Amino acid sequence: MKRLTLLQMALTAALAAGAIGANAAATLKYCSEGSPAGFDPGRFTAGTDFDATAETMYSRLVEFERGATKVQPGLAEKYDISADGLSYTFHLRRGVKFHTTEYFKPSREFNADDVLFTFQRMLSKDHPFRKADPVEFPYFTDMGMDENIAKIEKLDPYTVKFTLKKVDAAFLADLAMSFASILSAEYADQLLKAGKPQQLNTQPIGTGPFVFKSYQKDAIIRYTGNKEFWRAGDVKLDNLIFVISADGSVRYQKLKAGECDIMSYPKPADLAQALKEPSLNVPNQAGFNLGFLAYNTKHKNTDNVAVRRALDQAINKKAIIDAVYQGAGQVATNPMPPTQWSYNKNLKDQNYDPAAAKAALAKAGYPNGFELTLWALPVQRPYNPNGKLMAEMIQADWAKIGVKANITTYEWGEYLKRAQKGEHDAILVGWTGDNGDPDNWLGVNLGCDAVGGNNYAQWCNKDFDSLIVKAKQTSDVKQRTEMYMKAQEMFKKEMPWTTIAHSTVYVPMNKKVSGFKISPFGLMSFYGVSVK
Repeated sequence: MKRLTLLQMALTAALAAGAIGANAAATLKYCSEGSPAGFDPGRFTAGTDFDATAETMYSRLVEFERGATKVQPGLAEKYDISADGLSYTFHLRRGVKFHTTEYFKPSREFNADDVLFTFQRMLSKDHPFRKADPVEFPYFTDMGMDENIAKIEKLDPYTVKFTLKKVDAAFLADLAMSFASILSAEYADQLLKAGKPQQLNTQPIGTGPFVFKSYQKDAIIRYTGNKEFWRAGDVKLDNLIFVISADGSVRYQKLKAGECDIMSYPKPADLAQALKEPSLNVPNQAGFNLGFLAYNTKHKNTDNVAVRRALDQAINKKAIIDAVYQGAGQVATNPMPPTQWSYNKNLKDQNYDPAAAKAALAKAGYPNGFELTLWALPVQRPYNPNGKLMAEMIQADWAKIGVKANITTYEWGEYLKRAQKGEHDAILVGWTGDNGDPDNWLGVNLGCDAVGGNNYAQWCNKDFDSLIVKAKQTSDVKQRTEMYMKAQEMFKKEMPWTTIAHSTVYVPMNKKVSGFKISPFGLMSFYGVSVK
C-alpha cells in the first residue's frame, strides 16, 4: 500500500513536470551574422535586413510558399489578372490584425488603406509621409516598378487594383518579395501627426508572425510570438531572439554551448565539425546564389572593358573555391546560377593566365599597371563565407600583373550604402535570388534602372537594358529565354563583373529545433518552427 502511494506520488510529480514543460515559454535563439540597417523593409535590399523585418514581423499581398518558390495567397485571399496582363485586382483577407505594442494600439483591422499607403509611399516622392521622411526604395525602383505602375486604386475597403503601363511577367512574384511588406497606414498617420515619421524604421508594426519588443545594435533583437497571426497554427514560438555576432566561429561556439538554437553561415572549418556533432542537425541545399566582383564602370581604369577582362583573367578562381569555399562551392560563369531557367550553358570563362592578362593590360595602355580600391565583404553571406580572404587572394593575383589593390571595408550597412553611391573601384558582393525569375538577376543587378541601387558596377548598357526590359514584357517563356540568353552573352563580353562562385547553403541547428525549411532565397523564416 505504501509502495503504491509512492508510485502514485511519482507519477503525479512526473505529470506535473510535463504540464509545466508544455506550458513553459518556447524560445528560439537564432545566431545572426549582422545588425539590420533598420526595420522598414521597403528601404533595404540585404537578407540580413529582411530576416529581421519581412520574415518576422510583416506579411505581403502574396507570399512564397515556405521553403519553395511557388507564389501563394497572403494578405490577399485571391487575385484576378486582366486578359491584357495590365491589371491586377487583389481581394483582401478580412480579420487580419496589426500588432499591438506599447507604442501603438490599432483601432481597426488591415484593409485597402494599408496597401495604398505602402505602395503609394514608394511610388511618389510627393507622398506626405515620404516628404516628411525622404528615403529611397531601391528594390522598387531597381525593378522599374516606380515607372511601370500607372495607378493603384481602392475599389472598396477590401479590394485593390494595380494598373500597369506595360506587361510585367514577374509582377506577381515581385509582390511576394520582402520589400513589398505591408505597413499600417493608421500607425503612419499617428507618427506623422506626432512629427516622428522616422520611428517607422525603429519601432515597427506589421501583421506578421512575430511582434517587435526591443533591439540593441550589434547585440540582440527580441520578438514575441503573434498569437493573433492570421495564419492560425504557424506561430509555435512564444519568443524569438536574434543573437547578433559577425564572427562565424563565435556563432558556432554559441550554438555548441546552447546559447543559440540555430545559426547562419558557418565557416567551412566549423562546418566540418558541425557535421560530426551529435547534438546538431546540418541540413543543406544547393544555393540559388552568386558571389561576384563588380567593377565600377564609371571610374577611371575600370571603365575600360579591356582592363576589366585583364583583371578577370588574372584571378585564380579555382584557388579561391578551394581556399574560401573549401568544397562547398562551384565556379560561376554566368550572372545567375545554373538552376535558374534561361541560364546560358554555352558561355565559358576565360582561362586563368596571368601572363596573358599582363600583356592585355599593357596593350590597353597600362604596361606598369595601376592602383585601385578593392572592397572586401565585411560579413559572411551565403554566397561568400570569407570576404576578407577572398579579397586578399585577388589582391595577390592582381599584384602579379602590376595592379596594386588597396583593400577597404566598412560596417555592412555602410558598405552597401557607399557602394550604391559608387565610391568603390572594385567590390566583392553577391546575390541570392528573390523570386525565381531571371529578371531578378539581370534586371535588378545589371539594369540601367538599378544604377544607384543594386547595380554596383554602375553599368548601363543600352542594348543589354532594352533586351531585358523587352523580355520582362512578355509572358512567353521561350521568347524570354532567348532574350535572357542573348543578354548573358552581352554581359560576358562587356564583363562588368567577374563571376566567382555559387555556394551550397548549410544551416546548423540544435536537434531540438523542428519544422525549419531552408529558403531558396537565402532568408531565415521562423514561422512554422518549434523547439522541443
